[in-house]
Amino acid sequence: MPKRLFLRVGDLVYHRDCRAWGVGRVVEVRTSTLEGGPSLVRIRFQDGQERTFFNDLSEPNCCYYRGIRFYRG
Repeated sequence: MPKRLFLRVGDLVYHRDCRAWGVGRVVEVRTSTLEGGPSLVRIRFQDGQERTFFNDLSEPNCCYYRGIRFYRG
């Protein structure tokens, strides 16, 4: 089954429950070449931290379901 990616490199996002992190920019997307392997996304937030999340909408732990939303400035 193909991955259903939520985010792409360059997207601006925020976390609905962690507003103190500020706006983040997607800096990397990694998708496993193995069947059933994860797709990960790395986001650099305004607080200076980089955080990694799952990026496949087919997974219950996808960053969307965990509170990441597109920032629409």
